[in-house]
This record gives sequence, C-alpha cells and structure tokens, in this order.
Amino acid sequence: MRPICAMLLAALGWVAATAEAMAQDYPSRPITVVVPFPAGGPSDTLVRILGEQMRGTLGQPIVIENVAGASGSIGVGRVARAAPDGYTLILGSWVTHVVNGVVYALKYDVVNDFEPISLIATNPLLIVAKKAMPAEKLSELVTWLKANPDKATQGTTGAGSALHVAGVFFQKETGARLPFVAYRGGALAMQDLVSGQIDMMIDVAANSLPQVQAGSIKAYAVTDKRRLAAAPTIPTVDEAGLPGLYVSIWFALWAPKGTPKDMVAKLNAAVAGALADGTVRQRLADLGQEIAPREQQTPEALGAYHKAEIDRWWPIIKAANIKAE
Repeated sequence: MRPICAMLLAALGWVAATAEAMAQDYPSRPITVVVPFPAGGPSDTLVRILGEQMRGTLGQPIVIENVAGASGSIGVGRVARAAPDGYTLILGSWVTHVVNGVVYALKYDVVNDFEPISLIATNPLLIVAKKAMPAEKLSELVTWLKANPDKATQGTTGAGSALHVAGVFFQKETGARLPFVAYRGGALAMQDLVSGQIDMMIDVAANSLPQVQAGSIKAYAVTDKRRLAAAPTIPTVDEAGLPGLYVSIWFALWAPKGTPKDMVAKLNAAVAGALADGTVRQRLADLGQEIAPREQQTPEALGAYHKAEIDRWWPIIKAANIKAE
C-alpha cells in the first residue's frame, strides 16, 4: 500500500504544480467571450469596447463569439459546460442570470455553475410614450392609464424579456392595467411607438435615447436612483413620483465553475483597468451605460449583488407566472 500512497501523493503534487504553472502563464492564447445575443446589440457593443482595452492588460486578444437564442440561455449553457481553464467566459446580464432562472427550465444553475469575475455596467430603462400621449409628467401618465384601463398598449420584446418583466413590475406598482404587445426586437417596437401604433414602453436607454433626443417620443423617467449621464434632463423615478421603481439591465463577466482563483483575479484586474480608462468610460456613457463603482467590481461583490437581485426579482416573476414563449 505504501508505494501506491507515494505514487498518489506524487501525482497530486504534479497536478498542483501544473495548475500553478498554468495560472502563472495565463493567458497564453486568445480568450473567448461568449455574448449570448446577436451582434450589434448593447451587450455585444459593450464587450467589444471592453475587450479592446483588456487586450493591452492581458497581452492576448479577446475574441467575441455571438451565440444567440432562447433569451441568451443557449450561449450561457455553452459556457456552463466549457472547460474551467480561463479561456471561455460569458458576458451575462440581469436577463440571462436572473430572469432566465425563472422563466426557462434551464439545464444549468445560474448561480452554482459559474465563477463571478466582475460587474461591468448597469443600463437603467426609460419610461417612454408616443408623442401624442396627453400626459406630460409621469404622475399624469399613471393617472391617465388608471383612468383608461386596457385602452393603452405597452410594447415588449416577448414574454420573459426585460421589457416585459419591467412592464409587469410597473403595472404591479402603479395599479395601471394595459395589454402587452410583443415584438421580435426593440427596434421594431420602437418603430411602432414612434408611429403611434402602441402607446408606451419601458425600454433600454440605448434604444430610446435617440428618439427622445429627436423629439419623436416622450420620456418620463429613468428607472434608477441617479439620472443618466447621457440624458441629465430626464428625472429619476424617485423625482417623478414613483419612488423605488428601479429596473436595470446590468452586465457582468463570469467564468465556468472551477476556474482557478488566480485566473479569475487576472481577469478581474483586466476588467477594472479597462473600466478605469477615460475613453472606455465615455464610450459606455454615450450608450447609456452606467459603470459600476470600483468597490462593486470585485468577484465577491458580483456574487453578492447577483444573489440580491435573485432574491428581489424571482418572487415578482413567479407571482406574475411569467414563462418564456
């Protein structure tokens, strides 16, 4: 038995030494970040901006791979099954790592199958309506909607989407009642809002701001505690009379469960360095993205924030019986 024990100890020592060497040499080849949505969208644009800057820190290219489908769950599932070697990461979000955990029957665990790396940015939504909407303020909009139940329509990007969950939350908090109209994308919904075919949306800022700035639609409030840097004249929901109506599509980076901590630390430092760059910050601000404070960019902070978001949103989604189509 003694020779076997000695061989086992030697093997374990070799594995530990190999793992340590790999971590020290990491990264030695390009890193793939899976974006679980089509190219050209907010998440894709964000990670491409970030990846350009991370390359300088890591000394290796960041390769973006778009794996879209099922509200992001196909791409996320792929990374959950990937080798935990630091070379395959997922750009996840409030939709993929919170909402999908309720509305889909997933083959992976949104918490336990991933190693948090860093919270990147938050993207509050805008409460917007067609230009002909008579209400000029958010309080007036709520009053009008409650006085006209089921007469107005609210655009979404489908059952279980961020816009749908935000709409359900809005109606729950205000007591307004209006039917949802589902679209295959935010751009299509915006076209109908501009033309007056639907009445309102709670939409991502990157999609709505150009139309607000052009005067094509009305903006009532941003669903955050702070005003958007890219639109400082739009009040917060607190200022507009609906305190606490906070909804934000945040983005974060994860690795597969079991990725060595040294690798996670290197990736976290690369993200933090990129987010501290003035050019990166300005480019993200122009997209309506709010960069997370440095103390919220640690792996531990992301893990705690993720859990808090699940604790907040899962009961709301379950109570509304929201399921993916």
